[in-house]
Amino acid sequence: MPTAGVKERKKRHGAASNVLKSGTLKKIFVLDTSVILYDHRSIMEFDEHDIAIPIQVLEELDNFKKGNDHINFEAREFIRFLDQKLKGDYLNDWLPLNGRSKGRLKVIMTPGRMRLNAEEIFDSRKFDHKILNAALALQDEMPGKKVVLVSKDVALRLKAKSLHLHAEDFETGKIKDLSKLYTGRREIQKVRSTLIDKIFENGEIEAEKLKIPDLIDNEFLILKNGKKSVLAWYQGSSGKVIRIERHQVYGVKARNAEQAFAIHAILNPEVNLVSIQGVAGTGKTLLALAAALEQRRNFHQIYVTRPIVPLSNKDIGYLPGDIKSKINPYMEPLWDNLKYIKSQFKENDKAARAIEQMIESEKIQITPLTYIRGRSMSNVIFIVDEAQNLTPHEIKTIITRAGENTKIIFTGDIRQIDTPYLDSHSNGLTTMIEKLKGKHLFAHITLEKGERSELANLANELL
Repeated sequence: MPTAGVKERKKRHGAASNVLKSGTLKKIFVLDTSVILYDHRSIMEFDEHDIAIPIQVLEELDNFKKGNDHINFEAREFIRFLDQKLKGDYLNDWLPLNGRSKGRLKVIMTPGRMRLNAEEIFDSRKFDHKILNAALALQDEMPGKKVVLVSKDVALRLKAKSLHLHAEDFETGKIKDLSKLYTGRREIQKVRSTLIDKIFENGEIEAEKLKIPDLIDNEFLILKNGKKSVLAWYQGSSGKVIRIERHQVYGVKARNAEQAFAIHAILNPEVNLVSIQGVAGTGKTLLALAAALEQRRNFHQIYVTRPIVPLSNKDIGYLPGDIKSKINPYMEPLWDNLKYIKSQFKENDKAARAIEQMIESEKIQITPLTYIRGRSMSNVIFIVDEAQNLTPHEIKTIITRAGENTKIIFTGDIRQIDTPYLDSHSNGLTTMIEKLKGKHLFAHITLEKGERSELANLANELL
């Protein structure tokens, strides 16, 4: 039997083990299903703090494990991770995640009596409220620790706070200040008139002569002196600022400087990855399609796709009809842009007929993103529309499929999110723009000026 002194030392050691080196108390983070479906590796992002998984989360993950969508992959990977961690242990006991560098992991079973019961206050039929009760029970059981519910579901976080339960979003990888998000372009005023003349004459100039601070590789520039101006691009490999001319691509003309920059980025053979961000009506998808068609002879195929945001946990396989009937409602905006490009030519024009031939021969394919995953893409242009609805992990998965002579173009509006667990700070398009800026193979441009119609511009500005 241990002596009283030994018991006291153990008690003091147990209390001390709850305090981190920084002097703050260790926390217990209770993870909601939405966090795991966002990133199955999220469980390893909480440093020395402990992680609790409500048993209902495992049940929901079991429901999500079948399917071809990204969330199905994340569910399967997390289930495999837990299975590997078990190694004969039971998950209703605290298990170390990774030696001393990480905290512990435990699955919370159905709680007993509690001071507050979310199922009685809200609704007994929802898993969300059972997850709330698991966190509330843990808070009652361990009053000396701060229990925090982590969820990407805003409504669930608000419910938690209404019950005096700490709740947070999963912040790892989130871009904090969107006002500083890289736009891909800069307007420089009061550039010496002689330097602008030199760019027009020679087509380029040494960047150091312009004395522009912190130039970024593949950054676009509007150089001005009064009414005199020139569009240019910074080529980091040569250290030169090179003039950009406004190109027409497959019947589509650039209507403003931003669109000219977007076309240049897509046509630039030195750039393999392009992102175009902007509100509705700025021409993102249209420019990507037209510039891809302009380069059709340089690539074997053109893939055009967009993520299909599923209803609940049902993918397009649940919709009636054959595959074409299932995907057409989702892909209609892409067909609309293709029809607009064709309308720039007469019906019997060679360019219009070429589009029909490319569709018939599958040189150009419009298909859901689900059917692209897992493929190795070589000698293709790959356009991903509505990329703001992808997670950072999905963006990475797509880019890592690129083989030789492949160009990938992502288009989207980071403020128009259609999935419940993403926002303008955490989606894959925002993350890619911020993390890849300045890389030699990457170019980005933000389109701000609407060109669809005066009516569309009015709605964007005032409604």
